[in-house]
Amino acid sequence: MSLLTHLLACLFGMGAWVSINGLWVELPLIVPQIPEGWYLPSYLSILIQMANVGPLFVTLMHRFRPGALNETAVIYVIIGLGTVASFLLGFFWKETVVVAGASRSVALLVLTFFLAAVDCTSSVTFLPFMMRLKPQYLTTYYIGEGLSGLLPALVALIQGVGVVHCLNSTQSLTPGLNGSVTFDLQAHYQPANFSAEEFFFFLSAMMVVCLVAFLLLNYHPAVARELPAGRYTNGVKEKSPTNRKWAEQKTMMDPYEPANQKRRSSFGSGAYSWMQVFYIFVILAWTNALTNVVLPSVQSYSCMPYGNKIYHLSAAMAAVSNPLACFIALFLPIRSLLVMAALTVVGTGAGAYIMGTAVLSPCPLLVNDTSGGVVIVLSWIVFILTLSYVKVIIGVILRDEGHSALVWCGAVVQLGSLLGAVTMFPLVSVFSFFSSGDPCNTKCP
Repeated sequence: MSLLTHLLACLFGMGAWVSINGLWVELPLIVPQIPEGWYLPSYLSILIQMANVGPLFVTLMHRFRPGALNETAVIYVIIGLGTVASFLLGFFWKETVVVAGASRSVALLVLTFFLAAVDCTSSVTFLPFMMRLKPQYLTTYYIGEGLSGLLPALVALIQGVGVVHCLNSTQSLTPGLNGSVTFDLQAHYQPANFSAEEFFFFLSAMMVVCLVAFLLLNYHPAVARELPAGRYTNGVKEKSPTNRKWAEQKTMMDPYEPANQKRRSSFGSGAYSWMQVFYIFVILAWTNALTNVVLPSVQSYSCMPYGNKIYHLSAAMAAVSNPLACFIALFLPIRSLLVMAALTVVGTGAGAYIMGTAVLSPCPLLVNDTSGGVVIVLSWIVFILTLSYVKVIIGVILRDEGHSALVWCGAVVQLGSLLGAVTMFPLVSVFSFFSSGDPCNTKCP
């Protein structure tokens, strides 16, 4: 395998969600300077789900007009749009417009919608494009997709976003010279080491890197030598010297399976029955709902009662666990459906504990004990590690089932995220079901 192709696949994958992930980690710096305040995350959630019109359009085109949509051209357009939108955010994110008598961050919201459309559409275009390369490079792509969350988080950490210092403050309980005075700790956010504008320019630069990687994946000679015998464009197999027929893409057959194995369904190669296909897609939707929306939306509630350090540690370890799981899958591509189910149960169990601590916030289990912080950090690691591994394995399985299967893979990823958002948005933002803990004062019985 070509090391250059692995590197390019990784850099290409990093562009999938780097813009939206970067915007989320920058929220503590953005929110105090815009009129929407902490309602902004709720607005962002709605915008991201509205942006699913992009993958919906691509999926419908693939279903009803197969081969009519130029996949490569679509990728060029969305990467270019993401680059421009990230660059413009650096200039206009603080600009406001009076709408219905109130100031609104119209530019920020509109550009965020375009970024969300880019990232959502990448799920149904980037993955099918990877069909043109050998199967090993799909796992490398997933590593890059994991780094799209880790890298902005690391840059935000260097920037100093969300770093809290607990400082003593005094409060007089009764008036007069002899009034009683109490000493308490108050959270003070330290100034950032560099501005939000520079951070958005960094995100724009990352999209340029993704664009360059995509160009090289299409035209570099070293990558061309890594292509399978028959290339696939827009889901249709090109002519090759050994096979002049035009056909829908078929699976790379397992050498240990008999060549004349009976088809169990009309899905892909027919290696899986419709019940197994349904099971795979349900697991895919479930894992993406949990990892992309449900648990991230309550991360601060689950960790903040244990202190600001535990919150940042859990966020950092969760970001590291995603690419680590993809790296493990590169060497251990286990495709057993039973193993997939077992890992999903383990990851869901860890997620259930995380959700339990969020529900009990600001007084979760072991809140005044060091072991409580250790357990919640380990829960986040296990949760992300196991479910990220499951997502990669499903991607590898569907990759072998053909181009169409990967398009549906991306569509189900977005569907799972949509269902997770529809479930969590009213609980978090409308009914205020969760209560945040104080990073400096934990007052529980």
